[in-house]
Amino acid sequence: MAQLTPLAKGLITVIVIGVAGSLAWNFGLKDRFGVGGEAVKAPAQSSSGEAVTAARQAPPARPATADDRNAPLGSAANPLKVSLVSFHGYAPALVANGNNLNTQPGSIYAKLGVNVRFVIQDDIPTLATIFESGAAQCAWRTSDFWAQEQPNLRNAGLDGRAVMIVDNTQGGDAVIARDPSVKAIEDLAGRSVALLQFTPSHGMLIDALDNSSLTARRKDSVKMVFINAEEGAAGVRAAIESGAVDAAVLWDPDLSLALRNVRGAHVVYSTKTATNLIFDVMVCDSRVLGKPEGQAVVQKFVEGWMDGVLAARANPDSAVDALVRTQEFFRLLADKEGKAFVRSLFANLVWTGVEDNARILGLAGGTNHYERVYRRFDEIYRKAGALANPKSPVIPAQDSFDYRFIKAMLARNSAAVEAAARPQETFSQSALKEATQKEAMVTKPVMVGFASGSAELTKRAQKTVDGEIVPFIENNGKAYFEVSGNSDSTGSREVNLRLSAVRARAVVDYLVTQWEFPRERFKIVGNGPDRPLCVEANVVGEGLSIEECRAMNRTTRVAVFGGR
Repeated sequence: MAQLTPLAKGLITVIVIGVAGSLAWNFGLKDRFGVGGEAVKAPAQSSSGEAVTAARQAPPARPATADDRNAPLGSAANPLKVSLVSFHGYAPALVANGNNLNTQPGSIYAKLGVNVRFVIQDDIPTLATIFESGAAQCAWRTSDFWAQEQPNLRNAGLDGRAVMIVDNTQGGDAVIARDPSVKAIEDLAGRSVALLQFTPSHGMLIDALDNSSLTARRKDSVKMVFINAEEGAAGVRAAIESGAVDAAVLWDPDLSLALRNVRGAHVVYSTKTATNLIFDVMVCDSRVLGKPEGQAVVQKFVEGWMDGVLAARANPDSAVDALVRTQEFFRLLADKEGKAFVRSLFANLVWTGVEDNARILGLAGGTNHYERVYRRFDEIYRKAGALANPKSPVIPAQDSFDYRFIKAMLARNSAAVEAAARPQETFSQSALKEATQKEAMVTKPVMVGFASGSAELTKRAQKTVDGEIVPFIENNGKAYFEVSGNSDSTGSREVNLRLSAVRARAVVDYLVTQWEFPRERFKIVGNGPDRPLCVEANVVGEGLSIEECRAMNRTTRVAVFGGR
């Protein structure tokens, strides 16, 4: 496959379909996916994208180095091999290796006494292929991708575990649009959106639509245009650059290039707000993790990567050099756009160190965001038909991660535990007021039930808040929210206005007292019947009954505001 990543994230589709039995993906599938299965080809690259298109060509294969598999794992004769793609989130690992694919004398890994060889596999073979062939003992995966592939790996008679979170995208994945009138996820109704199927882009869009206030019929009107995996993220970018689609879901660097190249392009919703949604993880073969000698090597591998995070943060120019020296994609990108552009990509993700791992994994208290996301994407992709065997059993999220390695580091680093336990963001009433003056990015309606005329949260209502509102807030780690009470058109408007405001306050009070969210994150509004989601006089147009329509209007709504 002539595809490099971060563009190579798009080739996740290769694995999903490949495991299902279509090996043609690995040689360049000719079918083009589109709405309703119609053929769709990405428009030709714009002139501004020519150099990046060239960068998508895989570098010449390097002669394989013969390893002595009888030598100790992690030795110079038998290094720990780690499969990567060309993505800037992995720069700390290259820095730890001495700005090289192979461990260099004096490097972080050399000082730890372990030899690591990073293998660039931009064609993204399956984990089963990687582990069985011995090409690598560990490999990158996005957290959503891992939720798709672990069932497939078990079906192949193998297994793996994630051993660390290596990055957290915070602005590097986004839904963008050309038309200035598209300001929210709800505005995508009736419009076309280019993306790559079964990738973080796909999962992010589904999650946003599921959490929107669109009716089922209007959700179905969002036309997802699946660009062929061969075109990759550059093909998605080309689609919006040419005007063939109204919107696109992209990741860096194509995201940054599209925002720069397309007149009027703007972010509708991104991981700058949904900060706890997309993570990259490192997955290792369970056969290695099951042996004491393998555990010792992986422990050094994890520790070296974490030290590489500190070194890359301290000297980001060295991280740029590491990418340019080791990966043809970044060399060509730097030649075309300059090293400053490559460095600018670092602002849209977090290289996750020990304290970040502790926070994301819930090891310092609080929610385990990794497990929450793993469960959520397993649900999303099963429903979307991404699994090779849809009857594969659901794997408990805790069985997808081996916590021993991060826990061992935390046991020796109380400062990291303390840092992870501290609030990551500071919220204020003034910032809340400023944020909520803008258009909401997405609004989630939730059926929080109250007794007639009452604003008291019942146990059932609390359970609804716990299951539907709390995860939505946790996804959007940097957002402010407007929590509104709403009613249908029956009854007195004045009474409904007062009661809906009191009910919204009851929900916020519960979120603050029971879940310890800062009160400064919430604006409380009572809309009564004034902001219906469904026009009760036109229920036929929405395909709903009058009671279904009124039920939609009697919702507590949580609107997201913040950085796009």
